[in-house]
Amino acid sequence: MKFRFTGAGLALAMLALAGSPAIAQSTDPAPATRPAAPFVSADFAVPRLAEAARFKLVPLGPELVDIDFAAYMSSIEHLQQTFTRSTAWPHKDISAADAMRDMETEQARFEKRESFAYAVLTPDGKRERGCVYVYPSTVEGYDAVVTLWVTKAEYDAGFDAELYRWVTAWVQAEWPFAKVAYPGRAIDWATWDSLVAASKAG
Repeated sequence: MKFRFTGAGLALAMLALAGSPAIAQSTDPAPATRPAAPFVSADFAVPRLAEAARFKLVPLGPELVDIDFAAYMSSIEHLQQTFTRSTAWPHKDISAADAMRDMETEQARFEKRESFAYAVLTPDGKRERGCVYVYPSTVEGYDAVVTLWVTKAEYDAGFDAELYRWVTAWVQAEWPFAKVAYPGRAIDWATWDSLVAASKAG
């Protein structure tokens, strides 16, 4: 698998994959209780572009609000069932203003190096196929939590499995984490929820 990277360095309720996976797209992709240490070191060059043959990843931000909105609003029920496990996001009443605030929040967190949210775009950048989120873990033993979603149409076409394989290889090759949690995938939700609950109790 070949990667190419450049660069360095929808606030609804990402209720902490830290348990209730109402991981909405962007309110707070990072858990409510953040680790004391920086998420990534100051000298780590955070990828701002990652390209594969059939897609590319770029940071979420205001310039992508229209295609991002179109993507998740096309797949409300699908995302509630497969990504957030909640009706909190997405839902039919999200406004354009809500969507823009979310994009601004995601961009701000990226620039502050608190968490990193990426749009998964077609190579020409005209359509969003899904999103990928990289953020801190509150569970001991894990350096980061990575989640991702694709639209219903992309899921039905088999892209979810393709993207997951690519993302796990990308994170292993390009990010400075020793152990990464992939809730709902490499670790089932019930197990992850219990680990998060235990970390809060401690």
